[in-house]
Amino acid sequence: MTHSAKPVHVRFVIGSAVVIVSILLLTFSAAAQGKSAHKPRSTRAAKPAPVRAVNAEEMQALLKRDGKRPLLVNYWATWCDPCRDEFPDLVKVDRDYRAKGLDFIAITLDDLVDIKTAVPKFLQTMNAKMPVYLLNVADPEPAINMVDSNWSGALPATFLFDNTGKVVYKHFGRVNPGELRAAIEKLVGSKQ
Repeated sequence: MTHSAKPVHVRFVIGSAVVIVSILLLTFSAAAQGKSAHKPRSTRAAKPAPVRAVNAEEMQALLKRDGKRPLLVNYWATWCDPCRDEFPDLVKVDRDYRAKGLDFIAITLDDLVDIKTAVPKFLQTMNAKMPVYLLNVADPEPAINMVDSNWSGALPATFLFDNTGKVVYKHFGRVNPGELRAAIEKLVGSKQ
């Protein structure tokens, strides 16, 4: 091999190696993208179930118990700072106790115009899975009195009903998660 032929041969080998490595990288990259393209992105919150508007009578029907499962109800609104502050704790309570026998619904007192905008956007941000209803009444006082005559209507308000429909825990204002969990454990702790 002459001195001048050596660089051409070396350039050919190096060029071929670069092409082969590039093809392999593109193949593995395409395969990896194909596998991950079908997986949901873990950073995205799941879309919540649609929020349904209810009147006072429909709300009262939601609170009825069938003797099987206790019910946690949280009254809230997107414009209520303490409601927004406590919501992540309530989402965790729902996640931790639903399989143990607790039903949980959230009832918002937002305006009806927010049923397809602010409310679902907030719920998606919170990754909320519980059913959510919007109380759609001209005057909320009768609905408030149906729940508890001692409740002024201030938000947030949290009620825990046993499986017969009796209120066993209530809290007005931001709930203490430990206190709420202790009350829930009394109802579902033995069912684990």
